[in-house]
Amino acid sequence: MNLEKVIFGFFVIFACTMNFGFFIGALSEVSEHDAGHLFAAVVVNLIALVLKFGDRTHIGATHLATSIVALLQLLAASVVWMWHVNISQLAMNGGTMATIVSLSGGALLANLISVILLIGETLRQTR
Repeated sequence: MNLEKVIFGFFVIFACTMNFGFFIGALSEVSEHDAGHLFAAVVVNLIALVLKFGDRTHIGATHLATSIVALLQLLAASVVWMWHVNISQLAMNGGTMATIVSLSGGALLANLISVILLIGETLRQTR
């Protein structure tokens, strides 16, 4: 068993599940989406991004691209949240939460593509 591949696979799948955990729930229901969960999804996606550097294959480039997309979507969601609550000093409302959750949904799609690539790459391996 290759420990490097285990760690890589762990963080790719963990990034997807963390993002799914934040995304799930009513789109505009503020109480169903926690800022801490979004922050954790950003951190895990950042770790997954760093682990994807260095692979010079075409599949590695695609892995990296999906990670960049997911991280940018999650960072955009975080900026919207911070801007609305901390800069504008407004209470979170359903419309803003819907925007944040929609952005995390885009990141979730990128994470799912990354997991599918990981599974495809795993199935292609021969012993």
